[in-house]
Amino acid sequence: MVDGFLYAQPVKIRFGEGCFEKLGELLDELGVQRAVLVSGRHFAPQAERMTAADGRFAAAFCAVEQNPQLSGVEETVRLCREHGADAVIGIGGGSAMDTAKYAAAVAPNAGDAIDYYRGRRSFDAKSRLTIIAVPTTAGTGSEVTQVSVISCGDEKKTTNDPAFMPTAAVVDPLLTLGVPPRTTMNTGLDAIAHAIEGYWSKNHQPITDVLAIEAVRLALANLEKAFRDGSDRDARGAMSFASLLAGLSFAQPKTAACHACSYPLSERYHLPHGEACAFTLDSFIRLNADERLEKLARGAGAKDCAELAAHIRALKELAGLRCRLSELAGDVDAADLAAACLAHPLMNNNPRRFTQDELAAMFEALR
Repeated sequence: MVDGFLYAQPVKIRFGEGCFEKLGELLDELGVQRAVLVSGRHFAPQAERMTAADGRFAAAFCAVEQNPQLSGVEETVRLCREHGADAVIGIGGGSAMDTAKYAAAVAPNAGDAIDYYRGRRSFDAKSRLTIIAVPTTAGTGSEVTQVSVISCGDEKKTTNDPAFMPTAAVVDPLLTLGVPPRTTMNTGLDAIAHAIEGYWSKNHQPITDVLAIEAVRLALANLEKAFRDGSDRDARGAMSFASLLAGLSFAQPKTAACHACSYPLSERYHLPHGEACAFTLDSFIRLNADERLEKLARGAGAKDCAELAAHIRALKELAGLRCRLSELAGDVDAADLAAACLAHPLMNNNPRRFTQDELAAMFEALR
């Protein structure tokens, strides 16, 4: 018998090779007249061509950082207000999409981005610009979530608000063909973490469970292929779909222990987000293993949780990702790191409650 549940997904999703080339048609559907493009520096030449070719692309901010800063949000807001934009289009990884989502929620309203960041003003889902999210990596799932992770200096804050939910997502696997191998692995493991954590989250429900299992199955079958041969269109397409499903699978349940630990690991030791999530993923699979998680492991093609954890560890080692505390900068105090991880709110979503000593022991085992 299936328990009662509530599932909602308001994002219009376009998926498939070449769908980015039809972005103009989507602007027509949504009635967009003037949009600001947001991306990293790698996309700047194409953004310049787009703004020259179509007047609806009014301006572009192409300097989003790997860990997106509030200053990037502020510049995007300035461009939106200056050009009277009615839409923001985030093109890139999670950093670009998160910047676009945050700016779209601030721009048409009173106050500056810092006012919202500090909680002096509240977002309003009914008063925001149209948001179009275009992922160019297969991992973050930001195109279908109402989450934005933005830093202000060394402070990194995750904000979950309906005002950030994209209006539409354009998922074109061809945009991922040029992603370097290490980034392919980082983002792919992030997608696996999203799906597994959405599955074991206390807030999981039947539809997201199904999405999570299929996301993990597809990623485990294709991530190594995409890593070894970035031109493999079948593998890239499968990873883009896996990432999308993973985003849908955690959008409502939210992530848990791995992502809670990823914040101190990123802030203190400067691990990229995906690598920071993957650092503890195989450890938490073993610690959280129960009958439900064994079902996910089997559905994803593994014999059991132990084999699933071993597969993920092998992928990390294949890409040369950091797997041990000794590979991080400085002398890591496991107890102090455990305390920082335990204090993160996402830890409350984990199905098992951990003590500081238990988390410290987990990190010591990674010494």
